[in-house]
Amino acid sequence: MFYRTFNQEMVRRFGCKVYKIALDGGFTCPNRDGTLDTRGCIFCSGRGSGDFAFGGEEIEKQLEYAMALVSEKNKGGKFVAYFQNFTSTYAPADKLRTLYEKAMAHPQVVALSVGTRPDCLPDDVVALLSELNKTKPVWVELGLQTIHEKTAEYIRRGYTLTVYDDAVKRLKAAGLEVITHMIIGLPGETRQDAIETARYIGASGADGIKLQLLHVLRGTDLAADFEAGKFTLPTMEEYIDILVECLRVIPERMVIHRLTGDGAKRDLIAPLWSADKKRVLNTINRTFDILDVQQGSALKKN
Repeated sequence: MFYRTFNQEMVRRFGCKVYKIALDGGFTCPNRDGTLDTRGCIFCSGRGSGDFAFGGEEIEKQLEYAMALVSEKNKGGKFVAYFQNFTSTYAPADKLRTLYEKAMAHPQVVALSVGTRPDCLPDDVVALLSELNKTKPVWVELGLQTIHEKTAEYIRRGYTLTVYDDAVKRLKAAGLEVITHMIIGLPGETRQDAIETARYIGASGADGIKLQLLHVLRGTDLAADFEAGKFTLPTMEEYIDILVECLRVIPERMVIHRLTGDGAKRDLIAPLWSADKKRVLNTINRTFDILDVQQGSALKKN
């Protein structure tokens, strides 16, 4: 089985290294403003999963600041403007147009990526994204996390699987690229549950996937459950084992945008092994290399 990495796909498309810049559009979420709930998803930090975005400034200033910070890592490369925190389509289309166009106007930005919920994509917003996609590529990142309804209720996701299916169908009909997020290690889920979620995403029509390790962050309701001993988290070895099995059921055409993740270290409670991202990624790559030797081309970057 082959897997297509984000870096390799960006070089194929744009001819150079491409770095993703997290932006804060000043959004909220129906899970926080009282429309569905006020507490947010159970694992979500106070920044709405946007701990690495540069908030409080105009979009242009956020871009310039972030580009300067990664200039040494991305010499001669380009950037993806990524509206990451909270629900980045949860606003009137006119406001969204202003924010998105400011980000896309920068000459070093080659694509726009918008993180959102499947239930926050009204027709006028999808039409706007489709229009902007004619100028530069537009990706829509959907926070599915799991296909299992019992888990979805526990994490307070706030929508059913059919809503995700409908969103993917409408986005693809509008010519947009879809990236789906899933979390490995959710409380109560087995290894097989995670594999089933990966398989479902692979068959859903999504173009890419982000595989994310569950992080327990300070100030979240998840942290209270963890500290009460209601669930445990996988070890690094267990996580990589599940990750390998998820990759086996994902179609070769899909782009793997993420193999793990790192929560803000100042807020991270567990798993502490995830804080050393370089070590985690090196271990993942060594595991894949070993599997290649043992099984021919069972796991191989494409």
